[in-house]
Amino acid sequence: MTDQMTIKGITFKPGLLCAPLAGLTHSAFRRLASEFGGCGGFYTEMLSAKQLLRDDPVNSPYLKRNPLEPRLVYQLMICRGDPIDRIIGRLSEIRPDGIDINLACHAPVAKQLDTGSRLFENEQVLREILETVRGCWPGLLTVKIRLGHDKPGWEERFAARMRLFEETGIDAVVLHPRFFEDRFKRRARHELLPWAASLSRLPIIANGDLSGPASFEKQADRLRHACALMIGRMAVVQPWIFAARSGPVPIDRVDIWQRMTGYTLEDFRPESAIGRIKAFTHYFARNFKFGHNFAAAVQSAPTLDILKERAEAFLSKSPEIDPEPSVMGL
Repeated sequence: MTDQMTIKGITFKPGLLCAPLAGLTHSAFRRLASEFGGCGGFYTEMLSAKQLLRDDPVNSPYLKRNPLEPRLVYQLMICRGDPIDRIIGRLSEIRPDGIDINLACHAPVAKQLDTGSRLFENEQVLREILETVRGCWPGLLTVKIRLGHDKPGWEERFAARMRLFEETGIDAVVLHPRFFEDRFKRRARHELLPWAASLSRLPIIANGDLSGPASFEKQADRLRHACALMIGRMAVVQPWIFAARSGPVPIDRVDIWQRMTGYTLEDFRPESAIGRIKAFTHYFARNFKFGHNFAAAVQSAPTLDILKERAEAFLSKSPEIDPEPSVMGL
């Protein structure tokens, strides 16, 4: 399943994708991960659809792409009333490999705007928005979803949404099999993949708790019902994880952190870059046995100069590597 995936004439080779992660899968991170290779396609972080009308597609770290990226799908947060025709028209100028509609985000800002998980629950508005997007965009169109709310009748509601996706012309579904309320506190329920796949002719891309070849093998019987696999948080911890599918990858973790910092400073203004570097370090620190000290020192740094000094102080001591980093608690 990870060799390649072709949907609507777009081939992702291998069929191993990088998930959209808020504040993390921007242009600088995608550049870093692309340099290792092995990823069939990236999803941008969730983008405010209306913001696209104001951003510069050539220079915006949210929109621009680099030549090393094999495929890039732009994930949108769309609200009722957004000028979808103008938004899709603007995005079409960038020639994306696909567009994804976020129906999974359960963060307060998404709920306040009636998008993400709220849009998933509102069948009438959801149908209206998906039909409008499909009418404006002839290319690859996916939706990223969870199971819904954990309450009686969730199975019927989920099945109804899968039918709605078929009826509105969606090409594939990215399924993170957790409930909205689970966030990341409970495991992903990949045992539900065979059932979910039986509800629709649409291909399913599996996401959630997938952290490399070992996790793929462990759940091979369940995952075979998916057309491709998507790695999320562990890709930020180990940006080389996609390349590791083909065998061991030589790694210099100090160099990787420094490269990521440099790329972030190239793409973002300093006042924005510091937050992005802190977010990346929060994950990347899991590579070290005492990485929590590294993460805390960087997180509390008030300026870029102090951040760099604290990072250098930790990394220069050849910190002990954690051979099995975890994303638990992130």
